[in-house]
Amino acid sequence: MATVTLSHIHKRWGAFVAVDDLSLDITDQEFLVLLGPSGCGKTTTMRMIAGLEDPTDGDIMIDGSRVNEVPARNRDLAMVFQNYGLYPHMTVAQNIGYPLKVRGIARPERDKRVRAAAEKVELASLLERRPAELSGGQRQRVALARAIVRTPRLFLMDEPLSNLDAKLRTGMRAQLKHLQRDLAITTVYVTHDQVEAMTLADRIVILEKGRIQQIGTPAEIYARPANAFVAGFIGSPPMNLLSGAVEDGVFTHPTGRLDGVGAKGPVLFGQRPEDVAITAPEDGDFRGEVFSSELLGDCALISVGLGREIVTVKVGPEEGRRAGESVGVRFDRGKLHVFDAEGGQRLAG
Repeated sequence: MATVTLSHIHKRWGAFVAVDDLSLDITDQEFLVLLGPSGCGKTTTMRMIAGLEDPTDGDIMIDGSRVNEVPARNRDLAMVFQNYGLYPHMTVAQNIGYPLKVRGIARPERDKRVRAAAEKVELASLLERRPAELSGGQRQRVALARAIVRTPRLFLMDEPLSNLDAKLRTGMRAQLKHLQRDLAITTVYVTHDQVEAMTLADRIVILEKGRIQQIGTPAEIYARPANAFVAGFIGSPPMNLLSGAVEDGVFTHPTGRLDGVGAKGPVLFGQRPEDVAITAPEDGDFRGEVFSSELLGDCALISVGLGREIVTVKVGPEEGRRAGESVGVRFDRGKLHVFDAEGGQRLAG
């Protein structure tokens, strides 16, 4: 098992800063997700933990020991990548057992551990097949089995599900979560998919431009985003953000106004789509026109144009609206989020 501590980590290539003063403690057996858009520094951070990149400054500690100069092969970790990296001429069993063969593990012990790993990912009946005979989800499970077969103290996973279709990703998320709990191995998981992060993580670290924006459980980050970037990144669909100003507790927007706002001056005013309601034009806090209506089966998403901005409202599937229809939009006073207009930091809510 393993704990990981990153202390004031920087990574620079010339003038380009990939990771900027990142400090983080990862606890034993935790499933920690590094989340953010492309280029935010999440994969670079994971590669430094793995020993595939050297930090420009700062210390990397695994189980209390500094590992900056320790080669990747000696850090006792296993990696799973977006590309499965399977050997096409080898069977499933041979692919899974290859790390053990390289380490000189005897054949009987190797076969025993390969079968045990295969059973954990439901591949025991496919051990004699080759990668070309497998589906994408089965190939990904082979890569997972190869990673767990030698029971490392740390798993590192870099967008391992991104090559799978939506249905397979849903199934593999559940399998990954169950597998990590079963093995009780500390896991660092990199993704740009916030749904993956919300469903898998014990804690999420949200990165942007090489800096940590927020650390917390999925529930904490969803309920109280630390800034406007996090608010707009987490959630499907993301939080609505309206630009306006607050004076004497009243938020003013070109299409309406809302009182009881605990801030002052220019702000970004936010609310989750499920907390917004559509009303008759005269009953809403703001007035606008329906821009689009999308039926998703269990719900509908109504996009309402409020001047130059668009608010998304999540409603029941029977509440569809016609494009161009005049409507009111009412916000839930108990679930308001207010952010500074300039720096984006949370002010209230």
